[in-house]
Amino acid sequence: MIITRSPLRITLGGGGTDLPSYYRKHGGFLISAAIDKYVYITLHYPFEQVINIKYSKMEKVKTIEEIQHPIFRETLNLIYNTSTPNIELSSFADIPAGTGLGSSGSFTTALLKALHTYERDLIHPQELAERACYIEIDRLGEPIGKQDQYISAYGGITCFRFLEDGQVEAWPLNISPETLYTLEDNILLFFTGYSREASSILKEQDDKSEKHDREMIQNLHYVKDMGKRSQNALESGELHEFANIMKEHWEYKKQRSSSMSTPKIDEWYNLAIENGALGGKLIGAGGGGFLMFYSEDKVRLRSTMKKVGLEEIRFRFDYEGTKVVIQ
Repeated sequence: MIITRSPLRITLGGGGTDLPSYYRKHGGFLISAAIDKYVYITLHYPFEQVINIKYSKMEKVKTIEEIQHPIFRETLNLIYNTSTPNIELSSFADIPAGTGLGSSGSFTTALLKALHTYERDLIHPQELAERACYIEIDRLGEPIGKQDQYISAYGGITCFRFLEDGQVEAWPLNISPETLYTLEDNILLFFTGYSREASSILKEQDDKSEKHDREMIQNLHYVKDMGKRSQNALESGELHEFANIMKEHWEYKKQRSSSMSTPKIDEWYNLAIENGALGGKLIGAGGGGFLMFYSEDKVRLRSTMKKVGLEEIRFRFDYEGTKVVIQ
């Protein structure tokens, strides 16, 4: 049996500039952090001559083309081409999909890692991320960016530059240990109770970017600049400035789509700002998922969010990226 795991993520700056419709014309930049919440893939060799797929549903098929789950199907097609493997695959996760933490990219990188390990094929994080992007963006045509696949493959707190030619440059954020520990302690995640399909919200941004919509392009230019300002703030230890940029980012993020927030999410956000949060935003494409706040008055903020029914998910940063847990 082979078990792989791939971390989920939070975005610390520049989110949204990793979509091809934007970076192919203007270049993108963001900072992403892997967290110790994971998507797992188990791979087993079954006795039957079939392909067994287990996720929220169960599939037992004779050929890859019969598989209904798109990422399972396209990943197996990429690895095995015209041949049919005798294989059993299962997936499970610490946090449900559709909550803004990049689960789709984590799922794809974990699946690829399991299959490459099964085939005794060593794969570098850069290649792992690029193959995952190829499956989701090119083969499946999802209107998503490259952040999730890359941060899940690399792990850590990582800066990514998305070049016009499609190449991606990655390097670790140059943050001091003291600032890192303070950041980790003071970022809080609260689940809104809503889940959504990221592609449905990102498609609006993607379509406007493709059509060179002036407001959308200017918005993303400014968000990219805020990502670089976040990098400077974190690397210089100015965490209050980082929190202020988060608050500013959220205002710009809401302008990109009418589906980005809801009256209830706005109510919770404002309540948090009034009760100890120095800055915050909704993680992921928007519409639901997790609210992330930076706070130095954590007791007050936690108490306030608990009173309105929001569950906190505590986390630490992950520095290993996609890895084999059992082989």
